[in-house]
Amino acid sequence: MIAVQQDVTTYALRLGDDALVLAQRLGEWVASAPQLEEDVAMANIGLDLLGQARSLLSYAGSLLEPVRTEDDLAYLRERDWQNAQLVELADDGDFGRCMARLLVFSAWQCELYAALAASRNQTLAAVAGKAAKEVDYHRDHATQWVLRLGDGTAESHTRMQDALYAVWPYVDEVFESDDLVTRLVADGIAVDPASLREPVLDYVADVVERATLTLPTPTVRHSGGRRGVHTEQLGYLLAELQHVARSHPGATW
Repeated sequence: MIAVQQDVTTYALRLGDDALVLAQRLGEWVASAPQLEEDVAMANIGLDLLGQARSLLSYAGSLLEPVRTEDDLAYLRERDWQNAQLVELADDGDFGRCMARLLVFSAWQCELYAALAASRNQTLAAVAGKAAKEVDYHRDHATQWVLRLGDGTAESHTRMQDALYAVWPYVDEVFESDDLVTRLVADGIAVDPASLREPVLDYVADVVERATLTLPTPTVRHSGGRRGVHTEQLGYLLAELQHVARSHPGATW
């Protein structure tokens, strides 16, 4: 029973870290997006992800000994972040790259949460049931932008294609499994990541084709986020995310 609880804790942390880190990345676009309405859209999508992160991290923290709050896990962890590397990548001011990642990640979350809603774990099932409606909107939003940029001007087409090339080496990681996930799948708690590959990539491939773009075939595939191996970009992101809380320990707001 204790081993199962430890596995569930780690699984919830992984999903919560994914959502929190991407929420932070999307927040960087507020007041920097191509148009005013997109500033609002990025904020809203980020807030949806932040809500998912709060639920998942609160749940994970309640299972730890000693118990830790969502703020403890978000602001006071220096290591042990278990998000996929895909969500931590810096956009470097490239909106196409932001949309390429959001397309893949939201398509993955759509399939994940649809399946996780049937989990034997009532908390994970409840989080998934609520989040499924949110991420469907995220996927549609990213889809419309990829179509608009890919099938737009020569410049937007080239930049959108380059964005796909930049993101694609990090895509495979979200479909990877390990012993922990295998155990939870056998218990009816988690979702087998490999089972999500076909529907996710079929959806993305259809969007890419309609956008007159080409689906990349990467020669390098990065992974390791689930094992705590990250790019240097995560360090800069966490420094900004955690700065206020660490500068004023014990403060409440």
